[in-house]
Amino acid sequence: MLKENVEAVQHLLEKESEKWGRVPRLIAVTKFATPEMILPLYDLGVKDIGENKVQVLREKLPQLEGKFQIHLIGRLQSNKVKYIIDDVCMIHSLDRMSLAQEIDRQARMRGKRMDVLVQVNVAREPQKGGVAEEELLPFLRACAALPGLQVKGLMAIMPLDADREELSGYFSRMRTLFDDVTKENIENIQMQELSMGMSRDFDLAARYGATMVRVGSRLFQ
Repeated sequence: MLKENVEAVQHLLEKESEKWGRVPRLIAVTKFATPEMILPLYDLGVKDIGENKVQVLREKLPQLEGKFQIHLIGRLQSNKVKYIIDDVCMIHSLDRMSLAQEIDRQARMRGKRMDVLVQVNVAREPQKGGVAEEELLPFLRACAALPGLQVKGLMAIMPLDADREELSGYFSRMRTLFDDVTKENIENIQMQELSMGMSRDFDLAARYGATMVRVGSRLFQ
């Protein structure tokens, strides 16, 4: 069943992203999956996985055999950065300066630059993390001054109760923000990735120019 699900998701991604000339990278969200469920993804061509919680990731790591590029996609507490910075390829949920400074500090201690995405709260949901639109450019410029960070783009999590029309509006807005920031040409900011879309709406995200989608239940159902 996993093979059929991966193929179905990839087919939709290819179809919906055709006008962009680039198929979004599929990040398999594995928060509810055991290592035994995750490992077969590799042979199906899925080399990127996303985990929400630091402790869950640390428990699974020894059994994943170093096969995957691991993305930290959940909200991250500053005091937990040190536990994952050596094991993840990208942090998707940078949303405040205190976190940026801690990632920078931990990365510089290791002589590296950590790839990050800045999370935008495009729907202005008070319970969600993310930078407000009007604060995005100043936040990016502040991040650009931190040598241990490499901002690679933007990320958003859409409202769970939004219908398809509302979701289309939010995805469109994120694409516009991405393009606007790109035009600013901020030094040390590389606008390469737009991470948006999950199991229920990844097709819409692809339609509006996502470069990464985070899909879990659609793969493992």
